[in-house]
Amino acid sequence: MLTSLSIKNYALIDNLQVDFNNGLSIITGETGAGKSILLGGLSLILGKRADLSTLKDATKKCIIEAVFEVSNYNLKSLFEAEDFDYEAQTIIRREILPSGKSRAFVNDSPVNLNSLQLLGERLIDIHSQHQTQQLTSNDFQFQIIDALANNDELLQSYTLELKAYKTLKKELQELLNFQAEAIKEHDYNSFLLNELIEANLIEGEQQTLEEEYETLNNIEGIKEKLSESYQLLNDEQIGVLTTLTTIKNNLQSIAGFSSKYEDIFNRVNSSLIDLDDVFSEIDVLQDGLEADPNRLEEVDSKLKMVHNLMQKHVAEDVSELIKIKNELEDKVAVTENLDASIENKQSEIKAKTNQLKSISKKISKKRSEVIPQLKQQLETILASLGMPNAQFKIEVLYAEEFFANGQDELSFLFSANKGGSFNTLKKAASGGELSRIMLAIKSVLSKYIQLPTIMFDEIDTGVSGEISNKMGDIMLQMSKTMQVFSITHLPQIAAKGHSHYKVFKEDVDNVTQTNLVKLNHDERIVEIAQMLGGVEMSSSAIAHAKELLN
Repeated sequence: MLTSLSIKNYALIDNLQVDFNNGLSIITGETGAGKSILLGGLSLILGKRADLSTLKDATKKCIIEAVFEVSNYNLKSLFEAEDFDYEAQTIIRREILPSGKSRAFVNDSPVNLNSLQLLGERLIDIHSQHQTQQLTSNDFQFQIIDALANNDELLQSYTLELKAYKTLKKELQELLNFQAEAIKEHDYNSFLLNELIEANLIEGEQQTLEEEYETLNNIEGIKEKLSESYQLLNDEQIGVLTTLTTIKNNLQSIAGFSSKYEDIFNRVNSSLIDLDDVFSEIDVLQDGLEADPNRLEEVDSKLKMVHNLMQKHVAEDVSELIKIKNELEDKVAVTENLDASIENKQSEIKAKTNQLKSISKKISKKRSEVIPQLKQQLETILASLGMPNAQFKIEVLYAEEFFANGQDELSFLFSANKGGSFNTLKKAASGGELSRIMLAIKSVLSKYIQLPTIMFDEIDTGVSGEISNKMGDIMLQMSKTMQVFSITHLPQIAAKGHSHYKVFKEDVDNVTQTNLVKLNHDERIVEIAQMLGGVEMSSSAIAHAKELLN
């Protein structure tokens, strides 16, 4: 519910502040008084794009602020989704700066226009005779039927399942695409993998093989050097061990005289022990050295294979080759397991399809059940609005495809004349007829769901007498469960309101300004009398105005 509106520096409005009540509020004023300006300012609150030309004073910013009571609108989930601060008294503010920049705020937190539009359409519905696109929209027509059918919970379940279904379908397509690419590479990857498996690669093997190759390839030279070293160490006359043993014995005989001699003795003795170990190891190495041309060829072949594989796979060592082998194993395994993955995904899709069909049938059944009721209510209301021959032909047709709101296709046809052919609302109804149909639909909907504030902008154009009186009665009835505004030129409708506001122009310091004021009872009598008989009010016009208000 809109509780207050403040507009500063917008078009012909200098500074306007007005409070609103629940029920039916009437807005009247002469043609050109500025009702469209008022609607323009309100549209900015609802997320319409700003225009710098609307600034009254181009050197100052324009501020439009509206306060809404939202506790009855079930908007907490929307506030959470859009990251708004939820407050029962929600304040929306738009600012247009002289630079042309525009800012929007919800409860003093900045928001973007898309988010503001989402909130705005849940707060106010502005409807004029020239804005009937919504009525001809298939989505809106489904909303009408689903409101009567109380399909809200089923549609929420359907939406969640449809989202999951689309995700599964996307995942299946990705698997199929991957499979198509994988099949192309599978044979080559298998060849590369088999090549690496046959290589029987072992971590650290390359260094071991290279050392073995160098040994086998230089075995005669190695044996010669080891033998020569063995002789030099072991010669009885001049061998290193013999000489070092003599030195050790000499030093041992004087070690007791001084710690210095003892230290030298210990160092020589330690060296002798190390050399003795070296001598023994050389002896062992000599015994183990045998030329083996076959093994040399085998090692050489293995090393060449390793180097070729490293070059082929751009790898630095055997460790990297082993990593590549593991990756190829995964690729080949995934390719070989894709059929099972695809089959599992198809099974999931089949199960989800059955769930969707089950929910869709429940939705469709409830829609079909309320169509006769909707048809009867609309035709009854339209008959009272001067369309006695208005008829609707509404059908839901089951389709195999999953749409956003079920599996139904909707045929919403209309005929204004007895014996006339049925056609879409866009083709079969005039502008005035569409306005009355919209009023009838909103009237029916208000009985079943909580509608936002609705503002009818001169939808009574072209009607008079009893029809206009009935229009007013319908708006009055709607206002029992919601806030309704009616911008009107008809006194019969103006007199129905719980509150009455007048838009007017006035000159202040030779500057024309638009203003909006709430009329008291006596002012309402004058306004309605002028609507009946013109500025020069007759006594009969005043009497008629009082009669209408009573």
